[in-house]
Amino acid sequence: MHLIMKSQFDNLRLNDDHEYSADDKGGKKVVKIFKDGELIAKKIVVKRSVQYFGITGVESLLTQE
Repeated sequence: MHLIMKSQFDNLRLNDDHEYSADDKGGKKVVKIFKDGELIAKKIVVKRSVQYFGITGVESLLTQE
């Protein structure tokens, strides 16, 4: 996985073909996005730090706007 932009993550999250889940454990929040049961992206929030990660080739999964 590598860093991706927030807009790319939001594009994946809003796509109806993808499912997502959210976990909140002791100040660390994680949002994971899945396609066909496989993890394709995740967002990690710790205090004020926000990081977005995507699989290699995530650009091919983005919808055109």
